[in-house]
Amino acid sequence: MRIAVLVDQFPAVSETFILQQIVDLIDRGHEVDIYSNKIGNLSQVHSWVEKYRLLNRTFYPQMPDNRFLRVMKALGIIIANPLTNPAIWVRSIDYLKYKQQASSLKLFYGTSRFVGKKPYDIIHCQLGFLGLQGLLYRQIGVLKGKLVTSFRGNDFIVYINKFGKDYFNELWEQGDFFLPVCESMKRQMIELGCDEKKITVYRTGLDLKNFAFTQRQIRADQRVKLVTIARLAESKGIEYGIRAIEKLVKNYPHIEYLIVGDGPLMGELQQLIRELDLQNAVKLLGWKKRNEVIEILSGADILVAPSVTAKNGAQEGIPNVLKEAMAIGLPVVSTHHSGIPELIENGVSGFLVPERDADTLAEKIGYLADHPEIWLQMSRAGRACVEKSYDLNKLNDRLVEIYQNLGEA
Repeated sequence: MRIAVLVDQFPAVSETFILQQIVDLIDRGHEVDIYSNKIGNLSQVHSWVEKYRLLNRTFYPQMPDNRFLRVMKALGIIIANPLTNPAIWVRSIDYLKYKQQASSLKLFYGTSRFVGKKPYDIIHCQLGFLGLQGLLYRQIGVLKGKLVTSFRGNDFIVYINKFGKDYFNELWEQGDFFLPVCESMKRQMIELGCDEKKITVYRTGLDLKNFAFTQRQIRADQRVKLVTIARLAESKGIEYGIRAIEKLVKNYPHIEYLIVGDGPLMGELQQLIRELDLQNAVKLLGWKKRNEVIEILSGADILVAPSVTAKNGAQEGIPNVLKEAMAIGLPVVSTHHSGIPELIENGVSGFLVPERDADTLAEKIGYLADHPEIWLQMSRAGRACVEKSYDLNKLNDRLVEIYQNLGEA
């Protein structure tokens, strides 16, 4: 099959699940092109990007900032593609229909990436708003294929809250298939008018051969090492992880909380740590490479993922790091948030607490610290869950089956 993958940024170090999906499709013999709105940080790329030469199959708008140069380059693109249907260029600059997107030539440059490409069997848009972009390119007539849109979390509710419940209506009607990451999101999509027959839950998986299960035991010095790995944004709830440590540190003076990640709240969280006098217990480690993240996870005792619904409605789907922690045998503590309860069975494969509840979060962390005898049973349950429902190879088999069924429809 010929597959076009639409992403917002490529490469993106935080979206290894998309990279894994692309690489697996290539390994299975499919022809994959990547269309990205923005160029990612080329100094921080996964080895797969080089191994599979993915930048050679990635296409960017490449629109000059200078208005004059933008117009001149656009004319050059038209002249260099004389066989392109002129109606495509005319539609891409239709101000009455597309307003600022047309007048800025943003739509023109987005459209130009697809000129000369053969039709695709599948157009897979990796976020909700990218589904709208893919639909737009298909309407203009420059992109052909069945339109599949994945919804992963913030790309859904935030846009509904900001632009209204009708925001995705055209996509619901004209899109061919939708892949929400969890059941809770699927229910919301149906409530908003999406045809249930067009939806199937498609979870983000792991290549389990890269995640060896290891039994955790209490350390000889009784030290308990907690870890959170997340972007430092409101929806990750890291503030409540820090506040939970404040409540624990008196009874557990050797507790250590490592926070891996970067983001807009770095300064605020540093200040909170100082205000609570937790500099010895809580460490903000910043962004780490993938192999460093795995090493930190492997050296931890408990993973904490205190996700919350942000003020703008932003939510997680199911954080990938929770699956990774459960796969390698880490006990996990998280929240009753979005699709997380679909992954963690409270009291069996981990603990769930209410959102923004530092007291209960501290209580469950303390319980795990006091009862290391339950770690193995809980960890085995977590690993079994991941093996059953989040095995990347099984999920990619299913994805290809979805693609093939759409092609036959």
